[in-house]
Amino acid sequence: MREYLQKSVAAALRGAGITPETAITFEKPREATHGDLTTNIAMVLAKQMRRNPRELAGEIIANLSLDPSIVRTVEAAGPGFINFTFAEPYLRSQLKQVILSGPDFGRSGAGTGKRVQVEFVSANPTGPLTVGHGRGAVFGDTVARLLEWTGHTVEREYYFNNAGRQMRILGDSVRIRYLQLVGEDLPFPEDYYQGEYIRDIARGLQSAYGDSLRGEGAEGKFKEAAERDIFEDIKKTLKNLGIVFDTFYNEHSLYTDGKIAEVVETLRASGLAYEQAGAVWFKTSALGSDKDKVIVKSTGEPTYRLPDIAYHREKFRRGFDLMIDIFGADHIATYPDVLAGIRALGLDPSRVVVLIHQFVTIVQKGEVVKMSTRKANFVTLDELIEEVTPDVVRYFFLMRTINSHLNFDLALAKEQSDENPVYYLQYAHARISSILRYAGKEGVTGPAEPDLELLRTPEEMELVRLLLRLPEVVESCAFSYEPHRLAEYLHEVAGTFHAFYHAHRVVSDDRALTGARLALAKATQIVIRNGLLILGVNAPDEM
Repeated sequence: MREYLQKSVAAALRGAGITPETAITFEKPREATHGDLTTNIAMVLAKQMRRNPRELAGEIIANLSLDPSIVRTVEAAGPGFINFTFAEPYLRSQLKQVILSGPDFGRSGAGTGKRVQVEFVSANPTGPLTVGHGRGAVFGDTVARLLEWTGHTVEREYYFNNAGRQMRILGDSVRIRYLQLVGEDLPFPEDYYQGEYIRDIARGLQSAYGDSLRGEGAEGKFKEAAERDIFEDIKKTLKNLGIVFDTFYNEHSLYTDGKIAEVVETLRASGLAYEQAGAVWFKTSALGSDKDKVIVKSTGEPTYRLPDIAYHREKFRRGFDLMIDIFGADHIATYPDVLAGIRALGLDPSRVVVLIHQFVTIVQKGEVVKMSTRKANFVTLDELIEEVTPDVVRYFFLMRTINSHLNFDLALAKEQSDENPVYYLQYAHARISSILRYAGKEGVTGPAEPDLELLRTPEEMELVRLLLRLPEVVESCAFSYEPHRLAEYLHEVAGTFHAFYHAHRVVSDDRALTGARLALAKATQIVIRNGLLILGVNAPDEM
């Protein structure tokens, strides 16, 4: 529907001798009485052309050539909006396409031919994933799903480092716990990894090797076992949320393959790197920053900026058209230097999209919940999943914009009522399954070609209009990286279906009307199921 109007308005503009410099966009009006879709193109162009927007809207309308069987009315409104109302017979005819498309309804080819890399989680293997990691994980996976549904070729990547000081401390943490287990009286440093998972790794080594590792160094079997066990736990946790990565990229390889040194030399050659006080500085002041930044400390150790710049250069070399980085709020002040590095290397930073998600707090009855039984200062993602199920974890992480702090209401997440948005949505799907089972049991499956012209009530037509919006909602969410708007749309679909269900009996003595309403119920089920699939949430047939 939107594509048809875009082509029609573009033709009308050409007919009026106008070449727009901006995209023609459409939105759903806030008031249902204002039509099905509205565009502000007349107002945008009027500002550029110094014209009266209402008059320009009238001129565009005069040049429109619309099929009256598709568009019932078009009118100028307010300061210059153009409102379109579709013909109800056309809307009802489109409902058939929902059912015919079934599991593919909502897919599009808008991103066909584009390779996209989505990098998310990227936690070093030093401990279990926390709820903070969980928000980024679910968000990143859902962005990838949205892009796949719009035809993009997507690669999910996890970037990590298994070298450096923190990994040495991890290995030594396991070593000391192991030595304590085999009878040595050793103090445990306060700045070492405190979690019970460290003892679990040490116990595994004791079970496998007895006390034969007393003389082993921290970076031998202790570090190896820690990295292996923690990464296995991380992968298992992510798999419980339906998340599987295509690639795990090791930061350490950038050093061994000479990519770090290559970046420094390239920056030196272009006059954007220099030495001062024994350190190597990146001349970010020449790229718009208020001051230059250290990329190699006087100790010879690179700062985070240098390997990240080298890593992104490799992303470009690997041929991705678009690279999406999903970070926690602690990266908000640091990623601009990496984008500056990309630009300094002659690459296009507009092909890198950085998305920042805010923090998560677990609350119950207004109080912060300490869920962890471990002696570490974090709540693990595994504990949250066990507490409220993977479906609830995914949906709750997705139902709010990532730009705002998320209070994860544990009591609401456990509630099995309409107050819980996950339950509300899944119950709508299960209710439709129940209706369809009942109809089958009663021998009322509906005709192969139901008479959809019988769908005429306000509740029926409101639901029809809403269901047909799924493809444009998916596309819009994919290109804006806003999965929370899909969650909001699905909640609206469920609410509109419940209103229809309470106002009208689906299976009745009127077999023709029953067939039409069963088709409407089936289409609603398809939309809810497909939407939940994109969000990574199950659509149960029974509850």
